[in-house]
Amino acid sequence: MNAPYSSETLASLRDDHAARPRRLFIGGAFVEAASGETFDVVDPATGQVFAHAASGTSEDVDRAVKAARAAFEGWAATPPAQRARLLHALADRIEAAGERIALTETLDNGMPFMMAKFAGVFGAAEALRYNAGWATKLTGETMQISWPGEWQAMSLREPVGVVGAIVPWNFPFVMAVSKIAAALAAGCTVVLKPAEQTPLSAALLGELIADAGFPAGVVNIVTGFGETAGAALAAHPGVDKISFTGSTSVGKAIVHASTGNLKRVTLELGGKSPTLIFADADLQKAIPAAAMGIFGNAGQVCAAGSRLYVHERVYDEVIAGISARARTLRVGAGLTPGTEMGPLVSQVQLDRVLGYVESGRADGASVDVGGARITEGDHGHGYFVQPTVLSGTVSGMKVVEEEIFGPVLCAMRFGDDDVEAIAASANATDYGLSSAVWTRDISIALKLARRLKAGTVRINGGGGVDPAMPLGGYKQSGWGRENGRAGVEAYTELKSVTIGL
Repeated sequence: MNAPYSSETLASLRDDHAARPRRLFIGGAFVEAASGETFDVVDPATGQVFAHAASGTSEDVDRAVKAARAAFEGWAATPPAQRARLLHALADRIEAAGERIALTETLDNGMPFMMAKFAGVFGAAEALRYNAGWATKLTGETMQISWPGEWQAMSLREPVGVVGAIVPWNFPFVMAVSKIAAALAAGCTVVLKPAEQTPLSAALLGELIADAGFPAGVVNIVTGFGETAGAALAAHPGVDKISFTGSTSVGKAIVHASTGNLKRVTLELGGKSPTLIFADADLQKAIPAAAMGIFGNAGQVCAAGSRLYVHERVYDEVIAGISARARTLRVGAGLTPGTEMGPLVSQVQLDRVLGYVESGRADGASVDVGGARITEGDHGHGYFVQPTVLSGTVSGMKVVEEEIFGPVLCAMRFGDDDVEAIAASANATDYGLSSAVWTRDISIALKLARRLKAGTVRINGGGGVDPAMPLGGYKQSGWGRENGRAGVEAYTELKSVTIGL
């Protein structure tokens, strides 16, 4: 099977990454970090350093915020149709550079190339086009008020200001672009902080933003570590809003950091999402969907279906089917043709995932399949772990209660169709990001849609993330929503205006 990409492009890209460290993008120009320092970028499929990126600190964040502030008034006053045209222009450039971006994402993150291309590159382009449509449609409304006299009352939507966008390493490019797209459509300017594990696609994004013709300072990109650059951005008094996607623990730290100027905060955080499979479900669809719901992107998905509840009448069949899929899943480097699951992103993440598997064993869970690092052949130096199914898990175990962020499924059974009891089990977690229900009984499906404490409920498949559908969580899975009307309006302030006639 031939590689789905050009070997010449890959060779050129590797040489380019190796030859020059990726710089910061501030005020429309690529610049070195103030300290002059860089940090290593590791290919998770090999465990080897293959590139370097500028190590931004608080001084660089301050430069970027000032550039964004200087650009804000002009960008907010830019006619919405012109903002939309620039977003479309960036989408076109992303698609044209799709192979290069996807290869960078695969080298940096480890995900299979086709996932990087379709979910990452094309997903990013669609997010830009969708949000471009909102640029001309963010309106206020008129109201009828009850005071004596004659009045004209209305509301206005105005951009919130300078936005700090902090994105994680699991889908770095599409998440960065999605945040930028909504903020720019609303008239905000942005300082983007990518994860230190995956900084390279953000550098390519800066090149495309400059080429698309965005005014200097409208988007700024500072690579660096969370403890330095990320913390400085979250606490900076010149930032009006933080949009963060990542772990719940870091989300809580961002809330504390935001109190200095009470900046607005949107948080899309962790999850421990349940998948519920009833006895009447279409198992030919439910089994592969449940398997890839946890093994896709090596389980490094905030909405991964990591807790599986199956009716006892079909439990053995479902677990056997998912385990069989785990055994046959093609695990390998993201650039190897046919790879279905890549490595974990880092040694830290590998140690974390394997530690949870051992915790499950110690608490009495059975490892039906997987549970170990893959070391043979070409996998020896990469951060590869076997797709894993744990059975005999119960509420109270760490593997059931805490987010693992790896390809580890905790399987449990239920004995009847008591919707209240099933919903209570599914809701018995601090998280509430996503959920999935498989049943042919429309009454059960809709009752659970109302009772599950999750920002997303997918019934019998229900599709993936779409820029039109609000995304966010209940409880400790976050604050606010991204995507859709709600996602764009989150970057605005609502102003009331009353006129005496």
